[in-house]
Amino acid sequence: MKQIKTVAIVGMGALGLLYGTHILDQKGQSGVFYVMDSERVKKYQGKTFSRNGVPYQLPICDSKEAKPVDLVIVAVKYTGLASAIEAISGCVGEQTIIMSVLNGITSEDIIAERYGRNHLIETVAQGMDAMKFGQSLTFTRMGELRIGAKDPCERENLEAVKAYFDEISLPYTVDEDIVWRMWGKFMLNVGINQTCMVYETNYKGCLDPGEANRTMIAAMREVIAISQAEGIHLGEQDLNDYVDLLKTLSPEGMPSMRQDGVARRPSEVEMFAGAVIELARKHKIYVPANQFLYDRVKEMEAAY
Repeated sequence: MKQIKTVAIVGMGALGLLYGTHILDQKGQSGVFYVMDSERVKKYQGKTFSRNGVPYQLPICDSKEAKPVDLVIVAVKYTGLASAIEAISGCVGEQTIIMSVLNGITSEDIIAERYGRNHLIETVAQGMDAMKFGQSLTFTRMGELRIGAKDPCERENLEAVKAYFDEISLPYTVDEDIVWRMWGKFMLNVGINQTCMVYETNYKGCLDPGEANRTMIAAMREVIAISQAEGIHLGEQDLNDYVDLLKTLSPEGMPSMRQDGVARRPSEVEMFAGAVIELARKHKIYVPANQFLYDRVKEMEAAY
């Protein structure tokens, strides 16, 4: 069976720091490094990051000097996925496993186009309220990774990742229907990420009765309709379960897309409303809530 000893992470956002610092605590500096292009190496080399106030010096490697590792974690925003796929090329050997903790339902397929599905497992990151501003990561809930094998060729990779997560005490659950799980998380993100950004609010602002809450629920219901047309069959109970999950997060917390808005960075709207609108066109489904969110986000970004 494959064994995981060495890990490379591409992306130093909230999830990249959340998992990288956890591995550092368990395995030390020899167990993990962050891979990036030369320009980012200059930017981050020698800087101190913090996790809930605890300082960390993060091991960094120039992508030009990277050697194959056992596991690559892709933890960038959707807008950085294409460059991340190039940055990890030196890290991917014949036995390397790749897992993507990106939101959405497409990143694994995009990675597989370059490296082949036999390198992958499917992953959903959920239940965390991690926020990163500057070099500071804060969170009250680490959440968990839902992992699974979409294709039989991923089974060996899944077993290796399970053994590694057990070894480093990283919270995870194996999902037998991982595609259904990915669609459920996609539904949640389409609702909460975009609504928090457009209404410039936090989790509490989207859960309290009012226009933001109505918009969030409407956007999620549009994903349910599309999922059924795609043969995934999300339902109203799934929506209720994910809204209940939101209620467990820090009320003042905010998802990644709202953090992008605060920092005036390009958002992942194409991966959320953009993908919904494209699938809706394919199935001739009306999605006014997602069209509204898409148009408003584009207006906000144009004003940066």
